[in-house]
Amino acid sequence: MPPPQSSQAWRTFWLSSAAVFLVILDSTAVVATYSSLRAYFQDVSAADLSWTLNAYTVLYAALLVPAGRLADLQGRKRVFLQGLILFTLASAFCAWATGIGPLIAGRALQAIGASLMSPASLALILNAFPRDRRAAAVGMFSASGALAAAAGPAFGSWIIELASWRWIFLINLPLGVIIWLLAKRGLQESISPETGARLDWPGIAMLSLGAGTVAWAIVLSDANHWRQALVALAAGLALLLAFRRWASGRPNAALDLTLFEDRSFLFVNIASAVFGIAFTAMFLTGFLFMTGIWGYSQGQAGWAVTPGPLISIPVSILAGRLAGRMGHRPLLLTGAMLFSISQAWLSLRISTTPDYLAVWLPMQFVGGTGIGLVFPSLSGAAVAALGPTRLGAGSGVNNAMRQFGSAAGAALAVAVVGQVGASLLRYQQLFGVLSCLGLLTVVLCLPVRQGKVH
Repeated sequence: MPPPQSSQAWRTFWLSSAAVFLVILDSTAVVATYSSLRAYFQDVSAADLSWTLNAYTVLYAALLVPAGRLADLQGRKRVFLQGLILFTLASAFCAWATGIGPLIAGRALQAIGASLMSPASLALILNAFPRDRRAAAVGMFSASGALAAAAGPAFGSWIIELASWRWIFLINLPLGVIIWLLAKRGLQESISPETGARLDWPGIAMLSLGAGTVAWAIVLSDANHWRQALVALAAGLALLLAFRRWASGRPNAALDLTLFEDRSFLFVNIASAVFGIAFTAMFLTGFLFMTGIWGYSQGQAGWAVTPGPLISIPVSILAGRLAGRMGHRPLLLTGAMLFSISQAWLSLRISTTPDYLAVWLPMQFVGGTGIGLVFPSLSGAAVAALGPTRLGAGSGVNNAMRQFGSAAGAALAVAVVGQVGASLLRYQQLFGVLSCLGLLTVVLCLPVRQGKVH
Protein backbone atom coordinates (compact mmCIF):
# COMPACT_ATOMS: atom_id res chain seq x y z
CA MET A 1 0.00 0.00 0.00
CA PRO A 2 1.42 3.43 -0.93
CA PRO A 3 2.12 5.87 1.86
CA PRO A 4 -0.66 8.36 2.66
CA GLN A 5 1.25 11.23 1.08
CA SER A 6 1.54 9.29 -2.19
CA SER A 7 -2.16 8.37 -2.18
CA GLN A 8 -3.14 12.00 -1.63
CA ALA A 9 -0.77 13.19 -4.35
CA TRP A 10 -2.28 10.84 -6.94
CA ARG A 11 -5.80 11.68 -5.81
CA THR A 12 -4.97 15.33 -6.39
CA PHE A 13 -3.49 14.50 -9.78
CA TRP A 14 -6.50 12.55 -11.05
CA LEU A 15 -9.10 15.02 -9.84
CA SER A 16 -7.23 18.05 -11.19
CA SER A 17 -6.50 16.31 -14.49
CA ALA A 18 -10.13 15.20 -14.91
CA ALA A 19 -11.39 18.77 -14.60
CA VAL A 20 -8.85 20.16 -17.06
CA PHE A 21 -9.56 17.24 -19.43
CA LEU A 22 -13.23 18.26 -19.39
CA VAL A 23 -12.34 21.88 -20.21
CA ILE A 24 -9.98 21.02 -23.08
CA LEU A 25 -12.37 18.42 -24.52
CA ASP A 26 -15.15 21.02 -24.50
CA SER A 27 -13.07 23.79 -26.08
CA THR A 28 -11.77 21.60 -28.92
CA ALA A 29 -15.16 19.96 -29.51
CA VAL A 30 -16.83 23.38 -29.81
CA VAL A 31 -14.57 24.15 -32.79
CA ALA A 32 -16.08 21.14 -34.57
CA THR A 33 -19.59 22.52 -33.95
CA TYR A 34 -18.97 25.80 -35.75
CA SER A 35 -20.58 24.68 -39.02
CA SER A 36 -23.56 23.33 -37.08
CA LEU A 37 -23.95 26.64 -35.25
CA ARG A 38 -23.76 28.47 -38.56
CA ALA A 39 -26.64 26.35 -39.88
CA TYR A 40 -28.69 26.83 -36.69
CA PHE A 41 -28.19 30.62 -36.48
CA GLN A 42 -28.74 31.31 -40.16
CA ASP A 43 -29.71 34.97 -39.68
CA VAL A 44 -26.58 35.77 -37.64
CA SER A 45 -23.59 37.33 -39.39
CA ALA A 46 -20.32 35.42 -39.57
CA ALA A 47 -18.62 38.18 -37.54
CA ASP A 48 -21.15 37.84 -34.71
CA LEU A 49 -21.07 34.05 -34.81
CA SER A 50 -17.28 34.04 -34.56
CA TRP A 51 -17.60 35.46 -31.04
CA THR A 52 -18.80 32.05 -29.83
CA LEU A 53 -15.10 31.17 -30.20
CA ASN A 54 -13.47 34.59 -29.79
CA ALA A 55 -15.16 35.52 -26.49
CA TYR A 56 -13.68 32.38 -24.95
CA THR A 57 -10.22 32.98 -26.43
CA VAL A 58 -9.98 36.63 -25.33
CA LEU A 59 -11.25 36.18 -21.77
CA TYR A 60 -9.30 32.99 -21.13
CA ALA A 61 -6.06 34.64 -22.21
CA ALA A 62 -6.85 37.80 -20.24
CA LEU A 63 -7.56 36.12 -16.92
CA LEU A 64 -4.99 33.31 -16.67
CA VAL A 65 -2.23 35.34 -15.03
CA PRO A 66 -4.36 37.12 -12.39
CA ALA A 67 -6.22 33.84 -11.79
CA GLY A 68 -2.94 32.14 -10.99
CA ARG A 69 -2.06 34.88 -8.53
CA LEU A 70 -5.56 34.67 -7.04
CA ALA A 71 -5.08 30.92 -6.49
CA ASP A 72 -1.79 31.56 -4.68
CA LEU A 73 -3.38 34.15 -2.39
CA GLN A 74 -6.86 32.69 -1.79
CA GLY A 75 -6.03 28.97 -1.80
CA ARG A 76 -5.67 26.74 -4.88
CA LYS A 77 -8.40 24.27 -3.94
CA ARG A 78 -10.85 27.07 -3.25
CA VAL A 79 -10.21 28.81 -6.59
CA PHE A 80 -10.18 25.47 -8.45
CA LEU A 81 -13.62 24.55 -7.09
CA GLN A 82 -15.00 28.00 -7.86
CA GLY A 83 -13.76 27.75 -11.43
CA LEU A 84 -15.14 24.24 -11.90
CA ILE A 85 -18.64 25.08 -10.67
CA LEU A 86 -18.71 28.27 -12.77
CA PHE A 87 -17.62 26.35 -15.87
CA THR A 88 -20.30 23.72 -15.23
CA LEU A 89 -23.09 26.27 -14.70
CA ALA A 90 -21.94 28.22 -17.76
CA SER A 91 -22.15 25.02 -19.82
CA ALA A 92 -25.82 24.72 -18.83
CA PHE A 93 -26.33 28.35 -19.87
CA CYS A 94 -24.78 27.58 -23.29
CA ALA A 95 -26.84 24.42 -23.77
CA TRP A 96 -30.15 26.20 -23.21
CA ALA A 97 -29.27 29.43 -25.03
CA THR A 98 -32.03 30.49 -27.42
CA GLY A 99 -30.11 33.27 -29.17
CA ILE A 100 -26.58 34.14 -30.19
CA GLY A 101 -26.21 36.73 -27.40
CA PRO A 102 -26.88 34.30 -24.52
CA LEU A 103 -24.63 31.71 -26.18
CA ILE A 104 -21.74 34.17 -26.40
CA ALA A 105 -22.35 35.20 -22.77
CA GLY A 106 -22.27 31.56 -21.72
CA ARG A 107 -19.00 31.00 -23.56
CA ALA A 108 -17.54 34.04 -21.78
CA LEU A 109 -18.56 32.59 -18.41
CA GLN A 110 -17.01 29.26 -19.42
CA ALA A 111 -13.75 31.07 -20.13
CA ILE A 112 -13.76 32.71 -16.68
CA GLY A 113 -14.32 29.34 -15.03
CA ALA A 114 -11.61 27.67 -17.12
CA SER A 115 -9.12 30.45 -16.38
CA LEU A 116 -9.65 29.96 -12.65
CA MET A 117 -9.20 26.20 -12.92
CA SER A 118 -6.17 25.89 -15.19
CA PRO A 119 -3.34 27.47 -13.14
CA ALA A 120 -4.88 26.30 -9.85
CA SER A 121 -4.99 22.68 -11.06
CA LEU A 122 -1.32 22.55 -11.99
CA ALA A 123 -0.35 24.36 -8.79
CA LEU A 124 -2.29 21.77 -6.76
CA ILE A 125 -0.43 18.96 -8.52
CA LEU A 126 2.98 20.58 -8.14
CA ASN A 127 2.39 21.20 -4.44
CA ALA A 128 1.18 17.62 -3.86
CA PHE A 129 4.28 15.91 -5.29
CA PRO A 130 7.84 16.09 -3.99
CA ARG A 131 10.25 17.98 -6.23
CA ASP A 132 11.87 14.82 -7.61
CA ARG A 133 8.49 13.54 -8.90
CA ARG A 134 7.05 16.77 -10.24
CA ALA A 135 8.41 16.37 -13.76
CA ALA A 136 6.74 12.96 -14.13
CA ALA A 137 3.45 14.37 -12.83
CA VAL A 138 3.61 17.30 -15.25
CA GLY A 139 4.29 14.88 -18.10
CA MET A 140 1.19 12.85 -17.28
CA PHE A 141 -0.83 16.05 -16.80
CA SER A 142 0.20 17.17 -20.31
CA ALA A 143 -0.66 13.72 -21.66
CA SER A 144 -4.22 14.01 -20.35
CA GLY A 145 -4.51 17.39 -22.08
CA ALA A 146 -3.16 15.92 -25.32
CA LEU A 147 -5.72 13.12 -25.13
CA ALA A 148 -8.53 15.65 -24.71
CA ALA A 149 -7.23 17.74 -27.62
CA ALA A 150 -6.97 14.64 -29.81
CA ALA A 151 -10.45 13.40 -28.94
CA GLY A 152 -12.21 16.79 -29.04
CA PRO A 153 -12.82 17.26 -32.79
CA ALA A 154 -13.94 13.66 -33.35
CA PHE A 155 -16.07 13.79 -30.18
CA GLY A 156 -17.73 17.01 -31.32
CA SER A 157 -18.50 15.62 -34.78
CA TRP A 158 -19.90 12.43 -33.23
CA ILE A 159 -22.17 14.32 -30.82
CA ILE A 160 -23.52 16.47 -33.67
CA GLU A 161 -24.30 13.42 -35.77
CA LEU A 162 -26.12 11.69 -32.88
CA ALA A 163 -27.96 14.68 -31.40
CA SER A 164 -27.20 18.41 -31.68
CA TRP A 165 -24.59 20.99 -30.73
CA ARG A 166 -26.38 21.56 -27.40
CA TRP A 167 -25.24 18.15 -26.14
CA ILE A 168 -21.59 19.18 -26.25
CA PHE A 169 -22.44 21.55 -23.40
CA LEU A 170 -25.06 19.38 -21.68
CA ILE A 171 -22.63 16.51 -21.18
CA ASN A 172 -20.50 18.81 -19.02
CA LEU A 173 -23.24 19.05 -16.38
CA PRO A 174 -23.17 15.57 -14.81
CA LEU A 175 -19.41 15.25 -15.31
CA GLY A 176 -18.70 18.66 -13.81
CA VAL A 177 -20.91 18.03 -10.77
CA ILE A 178 -19.35 14.60 -10.12
CA ILE A 179 -15.79 15.96 -10.36
CA TRP A 180 -16.72 18.91 -8.10
CA LEU A 181 -18.19 16.65 -5.42
CA LEU A 182 -15.18 14.32 -5.49
CA ALA A 183 -12.73 17.24 -5.50
CA LYS A 184 -14.45 18.98 -2.59
CA ARG A 185 -13.95 15.87 -0.48
CA GLY A 186 -10.73 14.53 -1.97
CA LEU A 187 -8.51 17.58 -2.47
CA GLN A 188 -6.44 19.12 0.28
CA GLU A 189 -6.08 22.87 0.30
CA SER A 190 -2.74 24.02 -1.11
CA ILE A 191 -1.68 26.82 1.20
CA SER A 192 0.82 29.45 0.12
CA PRO A 193 2.61 31.37 2.88
CA GLU A 194 0.92 34.45 1.39
CA THR A 195 -2.59 32.98 1.49
CA GLY A 196 -5.05 35.60 2.64
CA ALA A 197 -2.87 38.56 1.64
CA ARG A 198 -4.60 41.60 0.18
CA LEU A 199 -5.46 41.43 -3.52
CA ASP A 200 -4.03 44.02 -5.92
CA TRP A 201 -7.31 44.98 -7.60
CA PRO A 202 -5.93 47.93 -9.64
CA GLY A 203 -3.12 45.70 -10.87
CA ILE A 204 -5.55 42.89 -11.70
CA ALA A 205 -7.68 45.34 -13.70
CA MET A 206 -4.71 46.70 -15.69
CA LEU A 207 -3.22 43.27 -16.28
CA SER A 208 -6.51 41.64 -17.33
CA LEU A 209 -7.60 44.51 -19.58
CA GLY A 210 -4.14 44.74 -21.14
CA ALA A 211 -3.81 41.02 -21.80
CA GLY A 212 -7.41 40.78 -23.02
CA THR A 213 -6.97 43.71 -25.40
CA VAL A 214 -3.82 42.17 -26.86
CA ALA A 215 -5.73 38.90 -27.36
CA TRP A 216 -8.57 40.87 -28.96
CA ALA A 217 -6.07 42.48 -31.33
CA ILE A 218 -4.91 39.03 -32.39
CA VAL A 219 -8.52 37.94 -32.98
CA LEU A 220 -9.22 41.08 -35.04
CA SER A 221 -6.21 40.35 -37.25
CA ASP A 222 -7.85 37.01 -37.98
CA ALA A 223 -10.77 38.90 -39.54
CA ASN A 224 -8.42 41.18 -41.52
CA HIS A 225 -9.44 44.25 -39.50
CA TRP A 226 -5.86 45.47 -39.46
CA ARG A 227 -6.51 49.07 -38.46
CA GLN A 228 -8.67 48.07 -35.48
CA ALA A 229 -6.17 45.35 -34.60
CA LEU A 230 -3.29 47.84 -34.45
CA VAL A 231 -5.30 50.25 -32.28
CA ALA A 232 -6.26 47.40 -29.92
CA LEU A 233 -2.67 46.16 -29.80
CA ALA A 234 -1.37 49.64 -28.96
CA ALA A 235 -4.00 50.05 -26.22
CA GLY A 236 -3.23 46.63 -24.77
CA LEU A 237 0.51 47.21 -24.71
CA ALA A 238 -0.03 50.62 -23.09
CA LEU A 239 -2.07 49.00 -20.32
CA LEU A 240 0.59 46.32 -19.79
CA LEU A 241 3.30 49.00 -19.59
CA ALA A 242 1.17 50.88 -17.07
CA PHE A 243 0.87 47.69 -15.04
CA ARG A 244 4.62 47.20 -15.15
CA ARG A 245 5.14 50.66 -13.70
CA TRP A 246 2.44 50.07 -11.08
CA ALA A 247 3.75 46.65 -10.00
CA SER A 248 7.44 47.51 -9.90
CA GLY A 249 8.56 47.15 -6.29
CA ARG A 250 4.99 46.76 -5.02
CA PRO A 251 4.39 43.91 -2.55
CA ASN A 252 1.53 41.53 -3.42
CA ALA A 253 1.24 42.86 -6.98
CA ALA A 254 -1.14 41.02 -9.31
CA LEU A 255 1.96 39.58 -10.99
CA ASP A 256 5.36 39.36 -9.35
CA LEU A 257 7.60 40.90 -12.02
CA THR A 258 10.70 39.42 -10.40
CA LEU A 259 9.64 36.13 -12.01
CA PHE A 260 11.06 37.45 -15.27
CA GLU A 261 14.43 38.22 -13.72
CA ASP A 262 15.04 34.49 -13.96
CA ARG A 263 16.53 34.09 -17.45
CA SER A 264 15.31 30.52 -17.79
CA PHE A 265 11.71 31.47 -16.88
CA LEU A 266 11.77 34.35 -19.37
CA PHE A 267 12.98 32.27 -22.30
CA VAL A 268 10.71 29.33 -21.50
CA ASN A 269 7.67 31.58 -21.69
CA ILE A 270 8.74 33.23 -24.94
CA ALA A 271 9.30 29.73 -26.33
CA SER A 272 5.83 28.72 -25.11
CA ALA A 273 4.26 31.55 -27.12
CA VAL A 274 6.26 30.73 -30.25
CA PHE A 275 5.55 27.01 -30.07
CA GLY A 276 1.89 27.77 -29.31
CA ILE A 277 1.72 29.66 -32.61
CA ALA A 278 3.32 26.77 -34.47
CA PHE A 279 1.18 24.04 -32.88
CA THR A 280 -2.21 25.70 -33.36
CA ALA A 281 -1.41 26.84 -36.90
CA MET A 282 -0.25 23.30 -37.75
CA PHE A 283 -3.42 21.72 -36.36
CA LEU A 284 -5.79 24.10 -38.16
CA THR A 285 -3.77 24.04 -41.39
CA GLY A 286 -3.95 20.25 -41.40
CA PHE A 287 -7.76 20.38 -41.34
CA LEU A 288 -7.87 23.05 -44.05
CA PHE A 289 -5.39 21.17 -46.27
CA MET A 290 -7.19 17.86 -45.96
CA THR A 291 -10.58 19.36 -46.85
CA GLY A 292 -9.44 22.05 -49.29
CA ILE A 293 -6.72 20.31 -51.30
CA TRP A 294 -7.22 16.58 -50.81
CA GLY A 295 -11.02 16.78 -50.71
CA TYR A 296 -11.51 14.93 -47.41
CA SER A 297 -14.79 15.33 -45.52
CA GLN A 298 -14.64 17.06 -42.13
CA GLY A 299 -14.98 13.70 -40.38
CA GLN A 300 -12.23 12.13 -42.49
CA ALA A 301 -9.95 15.11 -41.84
CA GLY A 302 -10.60 14.80 -38.10
CA TRP A 303 -9.46 11.20 -38.07
CA ALA A 304 -6.55 11.94 -40.41
CA VAL A 305 -4.95 14.47 -38.07
CA THR A 306 -5.56 12.43 -34.91
CA PRO A 307 -2.42 10.18 -34.93
CA GLY A 308 -0.13 13.12 -34.11
CA PRO A 309 -1.90 14.13 -30.87
CA LEU A 310 -2.33 10.47 -29.95
CA ILE A 311 1.37 9.64 -30.24
CA SER A 312 2.15 12.69 -28.10
CA ILE A 313 0.31 11.10 -25.15
CA PRO A 314 2.79 8.29 -24.31
CA VAL A 315 5.68 10.56 -25.31
CA SER A 316 4.49 13.20 -22.80
CA ILE A 317 4.46 10.60 -20.04
CA LEU A 318 7.95 9.43 -21.01
CA ALA A 319 9.19 13.03 -21.23
CA GLY A 320 8.05 13.68 -17.66
CA ARG A 321 10.05 10.73 -16.41
CA LEU A 322 13.14 11.59 -18.45
CA ALA A 323 13.10 15.24 -17.37
CA GLY A 324 13.93 14.29 -13.79
CA ARG A 325 17.09 12.53 -14.98
CA MET A 326 18.17 14.56 -18.02
CA GLY A 327 16.70 17.97 -17.33
CA HIS A 328 14.19 19.79 -19.52
CA ARG A 329 16.55 21.35 -22.06
CA PRO A 330 17.58 18.21 -24.03
CA LEU A 331 13.91 17.23 -24.39
CA LEU A 332 12.95 20.73 -25.53
CA LEU A 333 15.72 20.88 -28.11
CA THR A 334 15.02 17.41 -29.46
CA GLY A 335 11.26 17.89 -29.58
CA ALA A 336 11.35 21.30 -31.26
CA MET A 337 13.81 19.98 -33.86
CA LEU A 338 11.57 16.98 -34.63
CA PHE A 339 8.61 19.31 -35.04
CA SER A 340 10.62 21.52 -37.39
CA ILE A 341 11.67 18.51 -39.49
CA SER A 342 8.07 17.30 -39.78
CA GLN A 343 6.84 20.67 -41.07
CA ALA A 344 9.78 21.03 -43.49
CA TRP A 345 8.97 17.57 -44.85
CA LEU A 346 5.35 18.53 -45.47
CA SER A 347 6.40 21.78 -47.12
CA LEU A 348 8.59 19.88 -49.56
CA ARG A 349 6.51 16.76 -50.17
CA ILE A 350 2.79 17.61 -50.19
CA SER A 351 1.04 17.79 -53.54
CA THR A 352 -2.51 17.96 -54.86
CA THR A 353 -2.55 14.14 -55.10
CA PRO A 354 -3.65 12.53 -51.80
CA ASP A 355 -0.88 10.33 -50.40
CA TYR A 356 -1.68 9.98 -46.73
CA LEU A 357 0.32 6.85 -45.91
CA ALA A 358 3.59 7.88 -47.57
CA VAL A 359 3.56 11.66 -46.98
CA TRP A 360 1.30 12.67 -44.11
CA LEU A 361 1.18 9.76 -41.64
CA PRO A 362 4.97 9.42 -41.08
CA MET A 363 5.21 13.11 -40.22
CA GLN A 364 2.24 12.78 -37.85
CA PHE A 365 4.40 10.44 -35.80
CA VAL A 366 7.53 12.61 -36.04
CA GLY A 367 5.68 15.84 -35.28
CA GLY A 368 3.56 14.20 -32.57
CA THR A 369 6.72 12.90 -30.89
CA GLY A 370 8.17 16.40 -30.96
CA ILE A 371 5.00 17.93 -29.49
CA GLY A 372 4.93 15.27 -26.77
CA LEU A 373 8.49 16.20 -25.78
CA VAL A 374 8.04 19.98 -25.93
CA PHE A 375 4.76 20.79 -24.18
CA PRO A 376 5.31 19.00 -20.84
CA SER A 377 8.92 20.17 -20.80
CA LEU A 378 7.86 23.79 -21.29
CA SER A 379 5.33 23.48 -18.46
CA GLY A 380 7.84 21.77 -16.19
CA ALA A 381 10.72 24.14 -16.96
CA ALA A 382 8.51 27.18 -16.36
CA VAL A 383 7.84 26.25 -12.73
CA ALA A 384 10.92 24.14 -11.96
CA ALA A 385 12.66 26.76 -9.83
CA LEU A 386 9.60 28.51 -8.36
CA GLY A 387 8.97 28.54 -4.65
CA PRO A 388 5.64 27.55 -3.06
CA THR A 389 4.34 31.14 -3.07
CA ARG A 390 4.55 31.47 -6.86
CA LEU A 391 3.40 28.15 -8.33
CA GLY A 392 0.00 29.43 -9.39
CA ALA A 393 1.35 32.70 -10.78
CA GLY A 394 4.12 30.95 -12.72
CA SER A 395 1.71 28.39 -14.12
CA GLY A 396 -0.72 31.17 -15.07
CA VAL A 397 1.97 33.08 -16.95
CA ASN A 398 3.01 29.98 -18.89
CA ASN A 399 -0.58 29.06 -19.75
CA ALA A 400 -1.28 32.64 -20.84
CA MET A 401 1.76 32.78 -23.11
CA ARG A 402 0.72 29.53 -24.73
CA GLN A 403 -2.83 30.85 -25.15
CA PHE A 404 -1.60 34.05 -26.81
CA GLY A 405 0.46 31.89 -29.14
CA SER A 406 -2.54 29.72 -29.88
CA ALA A 407 -4.68 32.74 -30.80
CA ALA A 408 -1.91 34.09 -33.04
CA GLY A 409 -1.45 30.65 -34.64
CA ALA A 410 -5.13 30.43 -35.55
CA ALA A 411 -5.02 33.95 -36.99
CA LEU A 412 -1.91 33.06 -39.01
CA ALA A 413 -3.46 29.93 -40.50
CA VAL A 414 -6.71 31.68 -41.40
CA ALA A 415 -4.88 34.64 -42.92
CA VAL A 416 -2.67 32.46 -45.16
CA VAL A 417 -4.90 29.51 -46.13
CA GLY A 418 -8.30 30.26 -44.61
CA GLN A 419 -9.91 31.57 -47.77
CA VAL A 420 -11.78 29.22 -50.11
CA GLY A 421 -9.56 27.98 -52.93
CA ALA A 422 -6.20 28.62 -51.25
CA SER A 423 -3.44 27.31 -53.49
CA LEU A 424 -1.06 24.45 -52.80
CA LEU A 425 1.82 26.94 -52.82
CA ARG A 426 0.30 28.83 -49.87
CA TYR A 427 0.12 25.62 -47.84
CA GLN A 428 3.71 24.79 -48.73
CA GLN A 429 4.84 28.26 -47.68
CA LEU A 430 2.92 28.07 -44.40
CA PHE A 431 4.39 24.68 -43.50
CA GLY A 432 7.81 26.21 -44.21
CA VAL A 433 7.04 29.06 -41.79
CA LEU A 434 5.99 26.54 -39.13
CA SER A 435 9.27 24.71 -39.60
CA CYS A 436 11.11 27.98 -38.98
CA LEU A 437 9.05 28.54 -35.81
CA GLY A 438 10.19 25.12 -34.63
CA LEU A 439 13.81 26.17 -35.18
CA LEU A 440 13.18 29.44 -33.34
CA THR A 441 11.86 27.38 -30.41
CA VAL A 442 15.14 25.45 -30.42
CA VAL A 443 17.12 28.71 -30.17
CA LEU A 444 14.89 30.09 -27.40
CA CYS A 445 15.30 26.91 -25.35
CA LEU A 446 19.11 27.01 -25.37
CA PRO A 447 19.26 29.27 -22.24
CA VAL A 448 16.76 27.09 -20.34
CA ARG A 449 18.07 25.70 -17.07
CA GLN A 450 18.61 21.93 -17.04
CA GLY A 451 16.41 21.34 -14.00
CA LYS A 452 17.65 17.85 -13.09
CA VAL A 453 16.57 16.64 -9.68
CA HIS A 454 18.75 13.56 -9.36
